[in-house]
Amino acid sequence: MKPGKVKWGVLGAASIAVRKVIPAMQKGEWTEVAAIASRDIRKAEDAAHRLKIAKAYGSYEELLADPEIEAIYNPLPNHLHVPWSIKAAEAGKHVLCEKPLSLTVSEARTLLAARDRCGVKIGEAFMVKTHPQWLRTRDLIRKGVIGELRSIGGVFSYFNRDPQNVRHVAGWGGGGLMDIGCYPITTSRWIFEEEPVRVAGTMENDPEFGTDRLASAILEFPSGHSIFTCSTQLVPYQRMQFLGTTGRIEIEIPFNAPNDRPTRLYIDDGRDVFGTGIRVETIPVCDQYTVQGDTFSRAIRDGGEVPVPLEDSIANMAVIEAVFRAAETGKWWKPEAL
Repeated sequence: MKPGKVKWGVLGAASIAVRKVIPAMQKGEWTEVAAIASRDIRKAEDAAHRLKIAKAYGSYEELLADPEIEAIYNPLPNHLHVPWSIKAAEAGKHVLCEKPLSLTVSEARTLLAARDRCGVKIGEAFMVKTHPQWLRTRDLIRKGVIGELRSIGGVFSYFNRDPQNVRHVAGWGGGGLMDIGCYPITTSRWIFEEEPVRVAGTMENDPEFGTDRLASAILEFPSGHSIFTCSTQLVPYQRMQFLGTTGRIEIEIPFNAPNDRPTRLYIDDGRDVFGTGIRVETIPVCDQYTVQGDTFSRAIRDGGEVPVPLEDSIANMAVIEAVFRAAETGKWWKPEAL
């Protein structure tokens, strides 16, 4: 194993990067954010100054040419995920790419080819899959604490009608399903440990932006169902529930888990509908972006698998595509990962 922290570079000064991910990664035991790039050198220098990053570049190409940088974090707008992740791979860099990994299944598969051709690691940044509250939930379900898992239900919403927000640009992969609906999809697949055999969906588009602002879906798995709603124009709210034949688990803040207070799981033994059988399990404070960065860096150092490999990302994108098709046609649709 190569000693020392993995030296990371960041493509762009996206809000999620400078506000959440970079500060968290800087707290990691295995992660060092050594450079940041922007097409506006002043933005890169300002972010580097504020976050105490050693190097600032005025182009993404300059960062990728830096021989000291081992890995790239790619938080660019969705339509730039695949092109710049491929360029990073071709420069010999490992890549942690923000979700959604791509705009289509076929586009995602080009990343798979680039990974194998270049011999680097590429993974999708679903930070929830390394958060202890999700690992604990999966462990409890595997142990049969709620009996046989049969149903998953979720909601993820926020309100944003800012026309300047990239999430409202249809051609850039905007809309609620791509931005936040991907979370209940990936976690449902992960917890069921199966792929859905067919999906149904319904969707309402914003008349001004043309992106989906309200979407709901049913995912039919061999072992049960997952049903969720996501929206970019509803009250901010998120919950995930897992119902088994004898009990239930609810994750209080499943996706935007706070980094300054513990998180909570509600574990119901099913004795009645009044909640007298609920016990609360507290998960200690952690920053899920720190955990994600360190887990990815450890995979680079020890040669292990990244938390969310491309094969999983392609399967997730297949479900997203199927929900879109189901909503368009009014029919059940089978996910096809090609």
